[in-house]
Amino acid sequence: MNIKPRLNADGITIHTLEEFDGMRKSGALAAEILDMITEHVVPGVTTDALDKLIHDYMIDAGAIPATLGYRGYTKSSCISLNHVVCHGIPSDKKLKDGDILNIDVTCILDGWFGDTSRMYVCGKLSRKAERLIDITHTALMIGIDQVKPGNTFGDIGAAIQAYVEAQRCSVVRDFCGHGLGRVFHSAPNVVHFGRWGTGAVLEEGMFFTIEPMV
Repeated sequence: MNIKPRLNADGITIHTLEEFDGMRKSGALAAEILDMITEHVVPGVTTDALDKLIHDYMIDAGAIPATLGYRGYTKSSCISLNHVVCHGIPSDKKLKDGDILNIDVTCILDGWFGDTSRMYVCGKLSRKAERLIDITHTALMIGIDQVKPGNTFGDIGAAIQAYVEAQRCSVVRDFCGHGLGRVFHSAPNVVHFGRWGTGAVLEEGMFFTIEPMV
């Protein structure tokens, strides 16, 4: 039995079945943190306060915030408010009614990086914001539907792009998903646009994120 991960011809790590358990536990903790923070997203709270709650919960669970100290970053999460697409920095800015925000957390648990994010609504949601959130979530699920051995990373991007553009929106091309596992960012770059049948072929054992931004 192969007990070590390997690199395929595209430089992408192929993990063993034994490694899935560690990745699942870290990912589950990251999702649990996003569940926890939901009730705290209310008008008047600062994004710094949300970040502290995330930090403390992660530490109490025996994990390490991956972003804290990463390339000089001083926060334990990224909180992107309204028109900020991603990588927003928590601050003393207070949330107000009608704000939408993306909270992105990555925890390191037993050496595995669990990376996930979620959109939140503070107070009353406008129809325009609701449409943006719905389109982006549907785009994510359409991309996930393409994740199967034998498909390509181009299939993921093409499926997302086709759906988003059919809604008279556009995909943000400056940022992408990425490989992860025992490192924060690794091959491949997972872009959210592209052509069917292009790019590396998906194999069992790949760990990567899909993060469409619209």
